[in-house]
Amino acid sequence: MKTAELLTDLRGLSADELTRRAGDLEEQVFRLRIQKSMGQGEAGNKIRPLRRELARLKTVLGEKGGKS
Repeated sequence: MKTAELLTDLRGLSADELTRRAGDLEEQVFRLRIQKSMGQGEAGNKIRPLRRELARLKTVLGEKGGKS
């Protein structure tokens, strides 16, 4: 999915849904960081895209005036 399409989809969600998705992404990033620290190399490649999506979510949430 391209960035513009993703942003359009995110802007269509409510602030509660965005907050819920942001929490889920934060948990996934945390778990991957733990896996990476334990030596599982494939986890490191998954962190960056999740962090970027989390940043996009928080940006859209800020545009809507919700908490981040």
